[in-house]
Amino acid sequence: KSWWTRLKYLTNLYCLLASQSETKVSMAMRQTPLTCSGHTRPVVDLAFSGITPYGYFLISACKDGKPMLRQGDTGDWIGTFLGHKGAVWGATLNNEATKAATAAADFTAKVWDAVTGDEVLTLAHKHIVKSVNFTQDSSCLLTGGNDKIIRIYDLNKPETEPQEITGHTSAIKKALWCNNDTQILSAADDKTVRLWDRNSTEVVKQLSFDMSVSSMEYIPDGEVLVITYGKTIAFYNALSLEMIKTVDAPASIHSASLHPDKDFFVAGGDDFKLYKFDYGTEEELESYKGHFGPVHCVRFSPDGELYASGSEDGTLRLWQTAVGKTYGLWKCVLPGEF
Repeated sequence: KSWWTRLKYLTNLYCLLASQSETKVSMAMRQTPLTCSGHTRPVVDLAFSGITPYGYFLISACKDGKPMLRQGDTGDWIGTFLGHKGAVWGATLNNEATKAATAAADFTAKVWDAVTGDEVLTLAHKHIVKSVNFTQDSSCLLTGGNDKIIRIYDLNKPETEPQEITGHTSAIKKALWCNNDTQILSAADDKTVRLWDRNSTEVVKQLSFDMSVSSMEYIPDGEVLVITYGKTIAFYNALSLEMIKTVDAPASIHSASLHPDKDFFVAGGDDFKLYKFDYGTEEELESYKGHFGPVHCVRFSPDGELYASGSEDGTLRLWQTAVGKTYGLWKCVLPGEF
């Protein structure tokens, strides 16, 4: 045989062996989450900031009444917001990570300086507050809770009475701004999700379910709404509330989150497991345990490189979207490197 034929044969053989080696390495890689301790009771909500010059940040709400701020890509503790006198059910950060807001069982929502940790404002309610959400410019705060009322607070005029929106007949679990803050999405125990016009306070659209919604996430890019109920993860157009698709999970799901690029979505629930699905094909790609209790909340980071989960076991865990990639505290050693 000619040298050219032999070289081609050896090249093909090398590529085949290298491919098999990479496959074995890939199969051997396991998801290794970063565990964030510090809370003493179940973690029930979490939210990421946008990407800032200092990276991005993560806030967690916990029944211990002490919401915590962490560096988003490493989980390193930055500080604890002290002041609530009851379980904290909801927490959020503005995009710049300069402000935080929390919703609690002490009948208050609080606004915090996320840089200093100081309490800026306490907003009294008539019952347990479950949800808080900033407008894009951080000028207004949206709240919802067990008194069935959605409230809009003008943070530039904290002395004025909030705008109130009524209509739900049971406790509100989540209230979110959408459509450039001109509309509001709300999910309640009355088994409905409603889309409201901010100015008229009228219902624009409504979804009804045969059970209460367990979680709701709004993705501004593409106007996608992610809703979970029972074992179902449902995706809707957030402006029309028309269904895009539904996916059934193996267990009852408490929360789901869609990747920023809409490549994947993750979900967690009663069986202590986290599930990762391909958004296009709906195929289950991974499932694994890491928590020692039901998973109450999951969210993707703003860059999509990781997702965070909060559990009944009192911990947060950070998981890689692409297992084995060097990112944050995860260091990957490639074949042949020493």
